[in-house]
Amino acid sequence: MKFNKIDFRALLLLPVMTLNVFAQGKLPPLPEPMNLPKPAPATDAPYTPQPILPGGVVVPLYPPGSPFLKMDKIKEPEVYNMSQAVPGRIASIIGIHNPSIEWHPVDRGLNTGAVMILAAGGGHNTLNVGGESADFVPFFYNYGVNTVILRNRLRKDGYNPQTDAVNDALQAIRLVRAYAKEWNIDPNKIGIMGFSAGAELSSPAAVLFEDFDKKNNDPTDPLAGVTSRPDFVGIIYPGPTPFARNRTAPPIPRNAPPAFIATAGAGDRGHAIWAMDYFSAMLAAGIPNNEMHIYGNGRHPGDALPDGTRMSGGLTDRSNMPFGAWQNRFIDWFRDLGFMQKPGIETKASTDIKLFLTQPPPRQGGPPPSAAPKPTN
Repeated sequence: MKFNKIDFRALLLLPVMTLNVFAQGKLPPLPEPMNLPKPAPATDAPYTPQPILPGGVVVPLYPPGSPFLKMDKIKEPEVYNMSQAVPGRIASIIGIHNPSIEWHPVDRGLNTGAVMILAAGGGHNTLNVGGESADFVPFFYNYGVNTVILRNRLRKDGYNPQTDAVNDALQAIRLVRAYAKEWNIDPNKIGIMGFSAGAELSSPAAVLFEDFDKKNNDPTDPLAGVTSRPDFVGIIYPGPTPFARNRTAPPIPRNAPPAFIATAGAGDRGHAIWAMDYFSAMLAAGIPNNEMHIYGNGRHPGDALPDGTRMSGGLTDRSNMPFGAWQNRFIDWFRDLGFMQKPGIETKASTDIKLFLTQPPPRQGGPPPSAAPKPTN
């Protein structure tokens, strides 16, 4: 083995130098951070997305040449915006032209077979994968829930959030389900959780899957016949949902999945209204097992606070306020619906939907007959 003479001699002298520094009453200089993640370089081929966390398996959403992709952009590398305080932490990503999923499994002994696809926010200008994706991988690992980080296309890069980004979310659900056997997951326990702008992907995924599947059923497509229906959705401090008051509401499928919704209230009024728009639509349609938490104290992530700081998001504690513990309420809901049982066991969410499909649709303008209040004497 051949060593560089200068580097090798410096390596031999390092312990002596360190001892000399300590002998003078000084700490040695800190080493530079190591193994920092970075995007792949540009090549003549489509850009190869890199894992943002160790061990991640990255799979592009679409095959090369797909009509969903922009051929004039597909070779451009992604751009990582790194945390200024935490070395190696990717705060956000832009320049996503070859959208992808990043797979992170749990150990076999913990595996529930459930998969959480994480759709970060960022106002469609950035994808805030740090606080609203990467942080959730170890959190859900502790509960035996596998995770997938979605890297969807952004409005800042010239894409339409209501079409391109929503298509990315639906395609991600199909792709994960197609790999169910290889990844040892339950194909009936795959869902998506979106944050802020990411919730503008998870909420339409709950109601637009039928149309997406019909439009993408070409026999040459290896995902043809694989449904994009999520088995559950998380809608966290959401942007406008398909039921926002300035939009034409789509029809709600009778088998729309259950949703968990969480947001701050008056301190984040706009997002709270969008949350209520979605919940009210599902309630009117009688879709079972939707749960909403609107917290009295809290602001939207990034909003300025009186002390000069800004409201945090994702899993952060938020100065001990109840809004900072919404994820615990999600786990309660998730467990109650049977998603944390072993793979292959039918969930309560599934049996409730099956029962619901046997009943007549709710009457328009009032509660279903079974829920109508009884007259009092």
